[in-house]
This record gives sequence, C-alpha cells and structure tokens, in this order.
Amino acid sequence: MTNLVHSNAWYTKLQNQCEYPSNQVLSKVLLKDNNCQHNLICIATGMDMAEHSTNRNAIITVIAGKGTLVLEGEEVFLEPGVFVSMPSGTRHALKSEQNLAFLLIFSGNS
Repeated sequence: MTNLVHSNAWYTKLQNQCEYPSNQVLSKVLLKDNNCQHNLICIATGMDMAEHSTNRNAIITVIAGKGTLVLEGEEVFLEPGVFVSMPSGTRHALKSEQNLAFLLIFSGNS
C-alpha cells in the first residue's frame, strides 16, 4: 500500500510490498525520474538470476532474506542491511537462498 503525503511526496513500508512468485523475479518500480529509478526486487527461495550487467550505476540494499551475489567472480553474502554499489557495466549474478528482497536503485543516464 502506498500512502500519499502531498501531491509529489509519499511513503510505503517496503516489507508490505514484498511478494515472492515461485517462477519469476518480481520487480516493482517504486519511483522513477530523469536521474534515478528505485525498484523493489523480490526473489523466491532457490531462484537464480543469470550473470548480466547493467548500463547504469546500481545500488542494492537488502531488506529481507538471504542470498549470494556473485560480483565480478567474487561471492558476496546478502542479508538484511547489506549495501552493494555496482558501477555501470559490472558483471553479476544472484541466487536466493531464502525469500530475498532488496531495493535496487539505478542512477545516471541509460
């Protein structure tokens, strides 16, 4: 549920936005402007994201669950509170070990 404060300001509790479909990665765009895009990403236990890169800078902030991020060949354990910065073009892959949710923020122009 999104709660409006003013015409352009709003808030939501991220945990209430989480859903874990069993056969896909859920991506919800929470906020987007000319410079940034804020996505909530939810991945069910056991799901993988194959290695890929993005054409924008990206920040991951883990909200819930556990997983492993392979960041340019190095494993990073994901759990609530972990913050990851990835410059544009960074190769990465992901595996959810327990329903995993994170805020993904893209910045810069695509």
